[in-house]
Amino acid sequence: MELTIVMPCLNEAETLASCIRKARSYLDRSGVSGEIVIGDNGSTDGSQKIGASLGARVIDVPVRGYGAALQTAISNARGIYCIMGDSDDSYDFENLDGFVQKLREGYDVVMGNRFQGGIRPGAMPWKNRYIGNPILSFIGKLLFRPNVNDFHCGIRGFSKKAFETLDLRTTGMEYASEMVIKAKLKGLKMTEVPTILNPDGRSRPPHLLPYRDGWRHLRFMLLHSPRWLFLYPGFFLILVGLAGAAWLLPGPRQVHGVGLGVHTLLYAFVSVLLGFQLASFAVFTKVFAISEGLLPEDPRLNRAFGYITLETGLAAGAFLIAVGIGGSILALSGWMRESFGPLDASHMLRIVMPSVFSLTLGVQIICSSFFLSILGLRRR
Repeated sequence: MELTIVMPCLNEAETLASCIRKARSYLDRSGVSGEIVIGDNGSTDGSQKIGASLGARVIDVPVRGYGAALQTAISNARGIYCIMGDSDDSYDFENLDGFVQKLREGYDVVMGNRFQGGIRPGAMPWKNRYIGNPILSFIGKLLFRPNVNDFHCGIRGFSKKAFETLDLRTTGMEYASEMVIKAKLKGLKMTEVPTILNPDGRSRPPHLLPYRDGWRHLRFMLLHSPRWLFLYPGFFLILVGLAGAAWLLPGPRQVHGVGLGVHTLLYAFVSVLLGFQLASFAVFTKVFAISEGLLPEDPRLNRAFGYITLETGLAAGAFLIAVGIGGSILALSGWMRESFGPLDASHMLRIVMPSVFSLTLGVQIICSSFFLSILGLRRR
């Protein structure tokens, strides 16, 4: 069997029959040997009977969610290739030649492009067409640079072998983003073909909730964001902060007549702390994504963890805490010499601020080391 046409379904009795007939018409016209598989997500309107009566294979999916329905249905597909599309009659299953042709040419993933093929009047709400989809597609292309322009098109084809390689995990609407992102990260061969988006044939509102599901897509992309989004800006802030602190710690400076003193020094220390937070977040998300199977193993990260261990983190944190305590004792002794009276703020702050900074950063390093160690635990 060459092709499996997959449709997720949740109470689609109004449109499912039309989608199945169109898909069957394509198989008969093209001569492609194939099947139609419905991933039913617990319909209560008789969608299962409609699918079975029209010759489709209906797979019961007890876990709710767009991604769960697709994942189970595709896992049960018998075809060499799969083409997935919504069962709301918005995509034309009678015209799948472009997808099949590209799959036969050796592409692993073939995306539909609604903006090239055409969006019929009323097929997409204005906020999705002009705000949601363009912004999310722009962010997706900026972060991951896939050679596709319609990042969230609902109709797409792929080989069963490529699908098994992707090891998709999400169960909601972000499943569509996960497929594209992991295909890019794993180096799969991708392309796109024009497709037409029609108004869906349902009388009820769609399952898609633009703001909630848009946020889930964005959140998923940020979880997989590249190093330069968090790690490199974090390192930059750390370097700038350390350089500024080293320059200002001995005393105030003048730059083109502008005096820089302890207030600027405070911002320099805060820059280091913010940079550490950004860099830590980048590492945390990377390790979490790998441990959950959302990202492949990173050899560079594994090599780094050969040197950056819980013990080294605890040692570095303890050293900074000791420095902070020592500086605090020094500041306290100076205050004692003044009989706990008024002090020269500029001089004393140059002792107090680095002491507080060392204490804060030391505690953060220790907590981050423990958290990173917990994230790195292997799960069965």
